[in-house]
Amino acid sequence: MSLAEELAAVYGTPLYVYDLDEVAAARRALFDALPEEFGVFYAFKANPHPEIARTLREDDARACGAEISSTGELTAALTAGYRGAEILYTGPGKTTAEVAAAIGQGVRKFSVESLSDLRRVGSVAVGRGVVVDCLLRVNSASASATTSIRMTGTPSQFGIDSETLAELAPRLTSVPGTRIAGAHLFPLSNAKDEESLIAEFRHTIEVAARVQRDVGCAFRFLDIGGGFAMPYAVPGERPGYGKLRAELTAALDVHFPDRRANGLRVFCESGRYLVGGCGELVASVVNVKESRGRKFVILDAGINTFGGMSGLGRLLPVAVRPREGAEPGDTESASLVGPLCTPGDLLGREISLPRLASGDLVTIPNAGAYGVTASLLMFLGRPAPTEVAVRGGEVVSVSRLEHHRVHGEVR
Repeated sequence: MSLAEELAAVYGTPLYVYDLDEVAAARRALFDALPEEFGVFYAFKANPHPEIARTLREDDARACGAEISSTGELTAALTAGYRGAEILYTGPGKTTAEVAAAIGQGVRKFSVESLSDLRRVGSVAVGRGVVVDCLLRVNSASASATTSIRMTGTPSQFGIDSETLAELAPRLTSVPGTRIAGAHLFPLSNAKDEESLIAEFRHTIEVAARVQRDVGCAFRFLDIGGGFAMPYAVPGERPGYGKLRAELTAALDVHFPDRRANGLRVFCESGRYLVGGCGELVASVVNVKESRGRKFVILDAGINTFGGMSGLGRLLPVAVRPREGAEPGDTESASLVGPLCTPGDLLGREISLPRLASGDLVTIPNAGAYGVTASLLMFLGRPAPTEVAVRGGEVVSVSRLEHHRVHGEVR
């Protein structure tokens, strides 16, 4: 019996198990793959669990900063021990109240998506008597990779169109309460291979140098985004990036040759690479049924627990671990579904599964990123899954998210 199954016997299912040793190993692997001058921001959207975030921050020499996009993530970062100075606040829909809350907690670095976004940040900063550093998020007119999830090169709510920057520069650099400290580019997510990632980073660094010229101020910060891959809900290992360090150094030497003398700090972002491999989701088979020649395996975990986007037609490539003692090759084709009263609660359609029966446990691997908080957690009001963090095989924490209605005056 695996550790996850042992814990399921104690805490029930659905159950997430997070291995903090794997989180620390992923952090070391990413820093090893990057030039020594690089910093890393952890994208809290991947998994804001406080023990995971603490683990990513715990190494003073190679601590991850926090990239957040809401006051909820701000609270999660502060709970995990992050200070305001270690946080980058991003997102296309920052409200005045959210900016005020962040500045009030000491956040002094914002990624801004437009001139109006910059002005909103500046107006709050002026009211608080501070000046904040702003990174211009740039929507490049061109891109390198043609695969993966594209985040640039098209009309978008994300970023300032690169071709407009030269004209906008005088207004961007004169907003009270702000100083333009650099650029933020995030062209893609989950690159298909190292060659694609390197090509995209090369292009991003070239664009960033052009942006610096167009804006007319020396950058102190440059965030070139992410794209680091990790299998999701299927077996697989964290990929290695053996060529990345040399290639990034070479690209920066070409386009930012004076960066060290000028004090330029360069960052990447990562979510799934850092935490995807740390988690397993354990669920129980509630029922197995046949309908008109098709088999359905019904779990106590569905899109309210994991991969809620599957309910919008994005089926997950889910694989489950065979139960202990199962014969090799003892599989069948069936649909893996959850407990919700909607046909959209579908984790996998006609996929290869071990032969399962009511009461069996199934384990979905590589479920540490985009799990609980990326699911339709409140739909139908079912309890959230329990989350257990372990280190060295020992339980560090046991928790569960709760949702409740607040009555009275709510702001």
